[in-house]
Amino acid sequence: MTSRLEPGEEAPAFSLPDDTGRSVSLSDFAGRRVIVYFYPAAMTPGCTKQACDFSESLESLKRDGYDVVGISKDKPAKLAKFRERDQLTIPLLSDEDLTVHTAYGAWGEKKLYGKTVEGVIRSTFVVDEEGKVAHAFYNVKATGHVAKLRRDLGIAD
Repeated sequence: MTSRLEPGEEAPAFSLPDDTGRSVSLSDFAGRRVIVYFYPAAMTPGCTKQACDFSESLESLKRDGYDVVGISKDKPAKLAKFRERDQLTIPLLSDEDLTVHTAYGAWGEKKLYGKTVEGVIRSTFVVDEEGKVAHAFYNVKATGHVAKLRRDLGIAD
């Protein structure tokens, strides 16, 4: 079982390609708060809903001091199609070898249709200005997640 991150821990560093091939690192957000979320697969219904919700909320999240990045195991080319198809405005990062998923505890055993399988655990992390985990949410629901996250963080709509 992959170990889970706890609030107060140092957020694992990463440098991953985005949908254009440009490298994006956690250190790019130093001094700012960033919401890092992991989702199973681009262009699936739940992941599309979640990405669209984050994109639609991005401006108000930024006003409240939060940046957002989404991470999946999809190749950058698929992420580019996802961004284009759904007019997504959040950075989409590719972690094909699952190194970052594993470091964040977002890869491991989970229940799927009553069976235990190994896969992506839909998870969201809020990393503070010092690079520490402020919040760690595992097994989140795709639909309604952004609204719940806003409530949990005390951010108005």
